[in-house]
Amino acid sequence: MIHPTAQVHPEAKLDPTVSVGPWCIVGPNVKIGKNTRLLSHVVVEGWTEIGEDNTFFPFSVIGAVPQDLKYKGEPTQLIIGNKNTIRESVTLNLGTVQGGGFTKLGNNNLLMATTHLGHDSIVGNNCIIANGSGLAGHAVLEDWVTIGGMTGVSQFVKVGAHAYIGGQSGLERDVPPFSIAIGSRPCSLKGANIVGLRRRGFSADTISKINEAIKLWTRHDVQKEQCLLEIESQYGDYPEIQRFVAFIRQSDAGVVR
Repeated sequence: MIHPTAQVHPEAKLDPTVSVGPWCIVGPNVKIGKNTRLLSHVVVEGWTEIGEDNTFFPFSVIGAVPQDLKYKGEPTQLIIGNKNTIRESVTLNLGTVQGGGFTKLGNNNLLMATTHLGHDSIVGNNCIIANGSGLAGHAVLEDWVTIGGMTGVSQFVKVGAHAYIGGQSGLERDVPPFSIAIGSRPCSLKGANIVGLRRRGFSADTISKINEAIKLWTRHDVQKEQCLLEIESQYGDYPEIQRFVAFIRQSDAGVVR
């Protein structure tokens, strides 16, 4: 159903089950999948592809040009998966040629009011980004990440799976998976995301080992590689610990400790 006050370009590709509410605008290069709803005053433009069962709340702006002076109108993309909830005044920008050509949001994510995904950022599945938080260009959130309100994520920073970032934090370095981080300049680790891991079915033993590994990693009197070797020696049989260590070794931005 398309409301009479909505403006949908005739070249836009909308599944017949899509609902477009009052005063929405949908551009010519937009594709929207089954059962997605634009409630009212939603703008969807650019080369934007949206999957199924998404809900967009009023005044969200989806697929606008990147806030990057290098962008010259190239047909870069915004790709959105399924079952996402996009609350009021959220802004999701297209990618840039220099950054890979697309910005991507996975499935089952909640983006609360006034959050922002910058150009070429990638968000996985089952993430929550709370009110007023923003990802700069090229940032990455793996699956099951929770970002507290009023948090800023710097460009090229990566947050590992199942991490929890406390509100009003500022991330300038990568955050390893399974951990809690909070603070700004510097942000620091506070241990394992125990509550989140329990909710997702991790065993008590695994959570304990993750917590111990994080304690070793946060020892500032021991150099990085020695910490990692000690973690591998004590807990290397656990796949979660292997993932934790691999994330740190592969980091380009440096990792919060």
